[in-house]
Amino acid sequence: MTQTVEAAPLQDDRVREEILTDEALAFVAELHERFGARRKELLAARRERAAALARGGTLDFLPETREIREGSWSVAAPPEDYLDRRVEITGPTDRKLVINALNSGAKGFMADFEDANSPTWANQAGGHVNLVDAIEGTIGYTSSEGKEYRLADEIATLLVRPRGWHLPEKHLTMGGEAASGALTDFGLHVFHGGRRLAAQGRGVFFYLPKLEHHLEARLWNDAFSFAEDHFGLGRGTLRGTVLIETLPAAFQMDEILYELREHSLGLNAGRWDYIFSMIKCFRDRPEFVLPDRNDVKMTVPFMKAYSELLVKTCHARGAFAMGGMAALIPSRKDPEANERAIAAVHEDKRREASAGFDGTWVAHPDVVPVALEEFDAVLGDKPNQIERRRDDVSVTAADLLDAGSTPGEVTEEGLRSDVNVGFQYISFWLGGRGAAGINNLMEDAATAEISRSQIWQWVRHGRFTREQVLEVLDEETAKIRDEVGEETWQKGRPDETRRVFEQVSLGEEFPEFLTLPAYELLD
Repeated sequence: MTQTVEAAPLQDDRVREEILTDEALAFVAELHERFGARRKELLAARRERAAALARGGTLDFLPETREIREGSWSVAAPPEDYLDRRVEITGPTDRKLVINALNSGAKGFMADFEDANSPTWANQAGGHVNLVDAIEGTIGYTSSEGKEYRLADEIATLLVRPRGWHLPEKHLTMGGEAASGALTDFGLHVFHGGRRLAAQGRGVFFYLPKLEHHLEARLWNDAFSFAEDHFGLGRGTLRGTVLIETLPAAFQMDEILYELREHSLGLNAGRWDYIFSMIKCFRDRPEFVLPDRNDVKMTVPFMKAYSELLVKTCHARGAFAMGGMAALIPSRKDPEANERAIAAVHEDKRREASAGFDGTWVAHPDVVPVALEEFDAVLGDKPNQIERRRDDVSVTAADLLDAGSTPGEVTEEGLRSDVNVGFQYISFWLGGRGAAGINNLMEDAATAEISRSQIWQWVRHGRFTREQVLEVLDEETAKIRDEVGEETWQKGRPDETRRVFEQVSLGEEFPEFLTLPAYELLD
């Protein structure tokens, strides 16, 4: 290792003494030294492809990888300790939330360092303390009211989502440059939690976000192999499920599985980011204008094509196909509305199980039984349905790009919802919370990206003027202020929140991710 490593100070003694150790940081530095340059090259290639789309280009299946798509290869068999994934719950690495998620009755818990997490240094580094304690079975929490939280006898399997390749970690520098958020999260978990899991004979499982190209999957595969060799772990101890949550990745599902085949744990239909990606990729083209967010359901043509292609591709290669998020937070204040929402979750999960998915995501423990009921009805005693081929599915490039057939309208109600959700989420995020309950839905960075990108797209194509959006913003923020009270309003950093919101929703240029400019304001 030749790079100088510097970590920002933290008040938490355990994080300093047990997580940010010299040995752990040396391993993270080694990852950066081996893979940092390739990461930068891949991000530069992303920007070039995005510029080509902006010049009028399009997306299609890659001719140079036709042999991979038409070949008869398979990924490594699913690990014996995680054959049944019918319901997974997701959430940040907050101590109480980790306990509740592991006790939720879900088969898996994805501990999130990415979209459901605000990347303060305390959240990023401190989250590993909670995961280590969870792996060792010692995690506990006592609330301010005296309520105690402990692990149950049966808990969910742990999976970890590091940040995407594009996100920096400014609190850790390598040779004077901000570290990669992805390599930092990955490296710290492998060093601390991953080695403990492997010592217990358990797999070390990841979710890999925001990939846009199969060469980005190859980089993850090489990082997995290096980590296994470095710590003397068997090949395939580390496994990754790739979220297909960008439009370019939908055209390279086979190739992504192929690159990760020794380490593959399948693909996931990351529905919210996928909608955002559709807007982002073709934001300057009027034929890609989408209606109100609530109208863009999984049953609309371009979403159905993508989800069914995912199941077909995964099962053809012997891989898990994981369904999308149910973001509902059950409400006890409005039983009728709650009943309608639960019915919608039943319908969504019934559709996924019937389409061949092997499992699905939920955001709240109370929704776990709803999703389990629908997957139990299809799977029965079987752990999964990987053997179910979807040879009846035939999806073309035109099908994946058919945003124009999405039914629905662009309405003022939709604009108000986007403004309200987008503003509130940014405020929560700047305050250190990356998953926020807003209007009985668990909002994270992905859903906030839909909100702000829709506003940008609608203004660009004349559905609303900038002045109309600002007027709605004034009205919606006044409502929020009245609802939460002056003290809470001021704690929410309203001026900075508004500045970020206007930048990412109404700026002349379209920021690639809202979390990039917002990150500059985080401690």
